[in-house]
Amino acid sequence: MTTPSDWIAAARPKTLPAAVAPVIVGAAEATRQGQFDWWPVFICLSFALLVQIATNMANDYFDYIRGADTIDRIGPERLVASGRIPPLVMRRMAIGLFLLAFLTGLSMVAYRGSEMLVVGIAAIVFGYSYTGGPYPLAYHGLGDVFVVVFFGLVATMGTFYVITGDLSFAVLLLGLPLGLLANNILVVNNYRDKETDEAAGKRTLVVRLGRRFARQQYGWQLALAYLCVSAYAGINRSFWPLVCLVTIPVGAQLIVELRSREGVALNEHLAKSARLLLLFSSLLALGIAIS
Repeated sequence: MTTPSDWIAAARPKTLPAAVAPVIVGAAEATRQGQFDWWPVFICLSFALLVQIATNMANDYFDYIRGADTIDRIGPERLVASGRIPPLVMRRMAIGLFLLAFLTGLSMVAYRGSEMLVVGIAAIVFGYSYTGGPYPLAYHGLGDVFVVVFFGLVATMGTFYVITGDLSFAVLLLGLPLGLLANNILVVNNYRDKETDEAAGKRTLVVRLGRRFARQQYGWQLALAYLCVSAYAGINRSFWPLVCLVTIPVGAQLIVELRSREGVALNEHLAKSARLLLLFSSLLALGIAIS
């Protein structure tokens, strides 16, 4: 019998900072410009979390159906593959959450305009298509692009736009680093699952280009994230957003650890990468709001 703890596990709480981070940073940038309202922030956060959780559950279902989740998996137990949640029930829950995300997104349309309908539908369609549909992105090495674009640029700029009705190059410089750090979570996930993904025909970038490339990708994405924030601070002539740079030693340590960790130990590395994103975004949002 499926329990509430099973559904909590299916939501993959350790990955949820990827949904929260762009909303708080986008809201902070709106606050810096003297525009803030709790209602659009609540809408954007709810939408982002629903899409993230629905994508995770759809991933659980489709990876099982496509054979990517097997008894050889060394990552956290997947709920469908383990038999704790029946496949059809998981699929229905994922679709239900995508539908709830759509209905929540209609509030963004009512608040800001019909252009948000296009953005919201695109986020839902690509979330479902991450591992589902006729051309699953993750199975063709495009999962990284999806994460950087939607959990970085679109989510941050979208939150800012819903609040202010405007966009700027500065907010793009904020969205990109969040997408890159969110994608590092995916890099670790795919790094860990290389063998089982390859056996299932899931052609992630790690499968295509190898673990050495993945380690380099992880490091360069961290470096570029910090460079973007430095550029943002320079454009706005403000020191405070640079407070997030205190996380550099944490990031450097994670780069080193990725070279020596393997197997089950990578589960903790994934969790640390998610915590780095949350710490980075919280400090960045605080610095932006103060400035």
